[in-house]
Amino acid sequence: MKNSTAFLFTLLFPFIAFSQIRLPQDSLAFIQQKWQTQKVAKGVIWKNLSTTAVFNSTQIINIIEIDLKQNQKKLGIKALPKSRELTSSLAKQVKAFVAINGGFFDMKNGGAVDYIKVENKVINTTINPSDRANAFLAFDKKATKITSDSTIIGSYPNIILAGPSLLTQNSRAQLSKNAFNDNRHPRTAIGLKGNKLILITVDGRRSQSQGMNLHELAHIMKWYGCQDAMNLDGGGSTAMYIINQPYNGIVNYPSDNNKFDHEGERKVSNIIYLTN
Repeated sequence: MKNSTAFLFTLLFPFIAFSQIRLPQDSLAFIQQKWQTQKVAKGVIWKNLSTTAVFNSTQIINIIEIDLKQNQKKLGIKALPKSRELTSSLAKQVKAFVAINGGFFDMKNGGAVDYIKVENKVINTTINPSDRANAFLAFDKKATKITSDSTIIGSYPNIILAGPSLLTQNSRAQLSKNAFNDNRHPRTAIGLKGNKLILITVDGRRSQSQGMNLHELAHIMKWYGCQDAMNLDGGGSTAMYIINQPYNGIVNYPSDNNKFDHEGERKVSNIIYLTN
């Protein structure tokens, strides 16, 4: 057994060491990337990147930067208590400029499986507590916070519980070792970068974009300058909507139809959006 363990360590060590050594290289490569950039609205910027420069992989990343000094009062959550609709459909219902899919939900019956409150009305409560959902996005007309402190529930009218937490006060969160965290998938996340709210999607499950594990996603959020960040529902749910864009406004490549196109949206139960 000892010899087998030693052999396995010897076999894996170069890969472990390589992954650790690559991080500074990946960080510099990511920071130096040239993004395609477009203004969506006042204080709202959309950035898109297709790259092979990070994590020795192909990645397609979309980011929306929202200046909260100009847009704090325009943030919203649209949540369906017992049903599901496409991210693009929900976004159009609330006349959103931009939107991303939100927290985890019941695929069969609809409705979030974790706590959601919209304008002081509790839409859903947590069904089965887990360390996967350990972070809160909370906001009102004056401020936005991302935190793992559950006492925030009573302080803000709009709250989504999801996760896991990726960054807390500039430090990467300790992530459990499990398939959800460690395997590459499409991802959706949200972060705070000073006075800017950062919405991000990473496409995955395709050769054109392999997706990220949550350790990689946490690095991306930190390298982008976020001090606090949390994961949202991902996989086939990952979707980003921008008004006046083709394909019903979906700018990423949702994977739920098993095709590399913009038409693979999954029906979800909640979104985070910005209106005019």
